[in-house]
Amino acid sequence: MSIKEINSKIAVIINRNGMGDASLELSHILVKNYLTLIHDEERFPAYICFYGDGVKLTCEGSHIIDELKALEAKGTKIIICKTCLVFNNMLDKVKVGSVGTMLDIVDIQHNSTKLINL
Repeated sequence: MSIKEINSKIAVIINRNGMGDASLELSHILVKNYLTLIHDEERFPAYICFYGDGVKLTCEGSHIIDELKALEAKGTKIIICKTCLVFNNMLDKVKVGSVGTMLDIVDIQHNSTKLINL
């Protein structure tokens, strides 16, 4: 079985503006490193879902747009919570991924065999 087949039912959840409970600078370094490694190691998740403050990572000014676009080009679907974008006044600032609803995210979580929360 190939790596892509193994990971075809994995969803990564990003609900923070970065990764882990660290300073903003360190959490940004960590999420960038994580996304680079899963790309370079060809461990592509089926989905990456962004909600809460995590939506900021998909918008203008984010330092991980290139990494997200590279994963998207390999088939990872990037779903961003519309309610969170509207709340943060960022709906028109999205640079990568597809705007979806919370129901889309619930469906992805329900149908995935593994969820990875950053």
